[in-house]
Amino acid sequence: MKNREKGHRQRLRDKFRNRGIDSLNDDEVLELLLTLGTPRRDCKEMSRSLLREFGSLPAIFESSAGDLETIPGIGPQNSFALHFIQAVSRRYLYQRLRGKQYLSSSREVADYLNHAMRHLKKEIFKVILLDTSLAIIETKTLFEGSLSKNTVYPRELVKLALDYHAAALVIAHNHPSGNQDPSPEDLKLTHHLYLACSMIDIALLDHLIIGRTDTPYSFADQGDMTEIKRKCQHLI
Repeated sequence: MKNREKGHRQRLRDKFRNRGIDSLNDDEVLELLLTLGTPRRDCKEMSRSLLREFGSLPAIFESSAGDLETIPGIGPQNSFALHFIQAVSRRYLYQRLRGKQYLSSSREVADYLNHAMRHLKKEIFKVILLDTSLAIIETKTLFEGSLSKNTVYPRELVKLALDYHAAALVIAHNHPSGNQDPSPEDLKLTHHLYLACSMIDIALLDHLIIGRTDTPYSFADQGDMTEIKRKCQHLI
């Protein structure tokens, strides 16, 4: 590697050390990440090509190794480095949640769910399991695919809650379209699962929809859970 390139790379590292991640453009962030896979190679053009092709950092991180490696200069080591940093970030956000009180950790919950779900091309259904003090015990993916009350079975949700001795649950799923408005099927599913949980004295506190914004759609905040509870009262 030429001395000029070494100097450029060191300036980027110093910039991060002295001023933090916000001082770096997305292409500079990518450039530094790519040096983990190819430390002796100029990574500027590769980082710019990735952004031109995929459009954003999240889209790059969520792309398959095969898609990444269609970019000239990107090989298995580079795609490994990008996927590894994505996986480490997800584990960090996940482990940061455990043991925290759910109601006072809404920002951390949103960060984790956005990171794990926002840019996926298929729907996934996650469950956040809470103890009697509403501290987070665990988060689990229960289902992948198109969601409806006919594909997410109450018995599976109930079994998961009982296995972890959960007193309360929050459920979440993503809309790959980015639109966070609940569909009629989302409302039916939530009603169905709320009723099932209520039968065994487990509280379903909220249903979060992950879409294009940093703040998930919350059934509780929007009043949907209150309406579902009202409709279920005469059935419980």
